[in-house]
Order: sequence, then structure tokens, then C-alpha cells
Amino acid sequence: MEKKTNQAIFSIFSLLLFSSCVSAQLRTGFYQRSCPNVENIVRNAVRQKFQQTFVTAPATLRLFFHDCFVRGCDASIVLASPSERDHPDDMSLAGDGFDTVIKAKQAVDRDPNCRNKVSCADILALATREVVVLTGGPSYPVELGRRDGRLSTKASVQHSLPQPGFNLNQLNTMFNRHGLSQTDMIALSGAHTIGFAHCGKFSKRIYNFSPRTRIDPSLNRGYAFQLRQMCPIRVDPRIAINMDPTSPRTFDNAYFKNLQQGRGLFTSDQVLFTDQRSRATVNLFANSEGAFRQAFITAITKLGRVGVKTGNAGEIRRDCSRVN
Repeated sequence: MEKKTNQAIFSIFSLLLFSSCVSAQLRTGFYQRSCPNVENIVRNAVRQKFQQTFVTAPATLRLFFHDCFVRGCDASIVLASPSERDHPDDMSLAGDGFDTVIKAKQAVDRDPNCRNKVSCADILALATREVVVLTGGPSYPVELGRRDGRLSTKASVQHSLPQPGFNLNQLNTMFNRHGLSQTDMIALSGAHTIGFAHCGKFSKRIYNFSPRTRIDPSLNRGYAFQLRQMCPIRVDPRIAINMDPTSPRTFDNAYFKNLQQGRGLFTSDQVLFTDQRSRATVNLFANSEGAFRQAFITAITKLGRVGVKTGNAGEIRRDCSRVN
């Protein structure tokens, strides 16, 4: 018994030690000597891309999340096919997210002091902060020092990303696996305030929910009929609609107010309000923009630490779309 207890304590200690090591190796001033202007360079490149198309914002934010949840935040998602990008869960990632990283990397490498010194993983993390700010969300310090992964496979994506039909237990299990709490998960879900989704991802909720009721009863009926207009039966599968019907181009707490009214697009959105265990946090974020912003900063910082490669692990890619 004592032996098992000691092993358990050692395991917990090892996990805590590993977490603190990762945090210690990532730091905000990582490029202070090698590329002191990296944040401004990325900021300007992202701003330029954002001015060309708003899709830059949701596409980059979603790309960061998908990257971190598969093999950690190592820009493995950016590697060209055959790679993670071939999995159905990643095939809907908008090209503008990838293009944002490529363009920001090119801008960084145009500075002779910075060439081949800044990882694609760090550029994606910085670009994510910039699109949040550009859409009215909070600014926050970005920890840096990630290295780029050399491996990216379609198989690694399987069962690694949350699905639109997930319930609260499934969401919590997946996020907990990466050291993210229920509050972190709800705060990160709030990024759907600038998100968009293809009709096929939620059509069952508005047309064929169950034999007894065609429309999901947790869905606001008026909203369901609006969705039917935007997503008629046999709609072009490339058609996408905003996930926040009220302020889709602003990073705000409207997503949570929508959930209170039954206007969550995915089951995995609406369940955050319908499940009593998470409702209080949804209400808190709906009532307090400040509480949401602070929780989002905490959650996105923790997300950025997931499975990172530091030190001599991985590499600094010269071209984000291929290994050196």
C-alpha cells in the first residue's frame, strides 16, 4: 500500500515538475536578443492580412487550437500534405489561417537579425493574440520559446478534437487531458463569438434531431427557422454561417448571452448552458465582459503550453509548410 502511495505521489510530483519546466522554458522575452522586434513584425503582417479579409481572425484562432490539441503547439498543423491537414476534422480549416502564418514568417525572416531564429509555432501563437486584439478582444503577453515539430500525420488527429455533438462530460474529458479546466474550456469556447461553421456540422439539430422532434428542443425555435433559411436542405456544403448571430465580427461576450437564449449553434455550445454544472460560468461570462476576458487570457495562455517542444527538441523551420 505504502509503495503504491509513494508511486502516486511521485507521479503527481513528476507531472507538476514537468508543467513547471515547460512554463519556465517558455517566456515572454525569449527573442529579446535574437529577434527583439519579432512581436511588432508579426503584428504588422497580421494586420495587413486582416485588412484583406476578416476570415484571417477566426481562421488563425481555430488553427492555433487545432494545432495545440494534436501533438501540442508545434505548428505540425501547418505542414503540407500528407499531414494532419488531410483529416476530415482539419479539412475545413480556412486557408487564410495558414496564409497568415506563412506571411508573418516571411516578414520575420526578411529581418537579417531574425532569419531562421523564430519558430512557426511561436509565430502562430503571436498571430493568434493579434487577431483576438484586432477583433476587439483582450491583449495579453505571449510566452515564447516553442520549437517546430517534425511529424504530422492524419491518424494523430483521430479522436483528438472536440466534436459539435459533444456533451459536457466529453468536452471536459478532452480538455482535462491537456491540463485545461472546465472554466478554461468554457472561456475558449467563447472564441466562437467570431467563428463560422459549415451547415453540415449542425443540420441534424434543425432538420432531423430525433423521431419525435425534428428541431432540437434546446435550440431557440426562431433561431432554428433562421438557420433553416440560411442552410436549406441539400445546401452547398461549402456554405458557412456565423456562430454568433448578433456580433459576429467582434470578440465579445455575446456568445454567452446567445447561449442563455438558446442560440448556441452546436450541441457542444448549447450544452454549456443546458447542463447545470456549467451554467453558472456561462451566466458569469454573459453578465461580465471583464470576467470572460480574464478567463480567456488564462485559458489561451495555458493552451499555448500544451505539449510544447523546447530546448533542442524539434527544429526552427525555414519554411513553415515543410520540415527542414
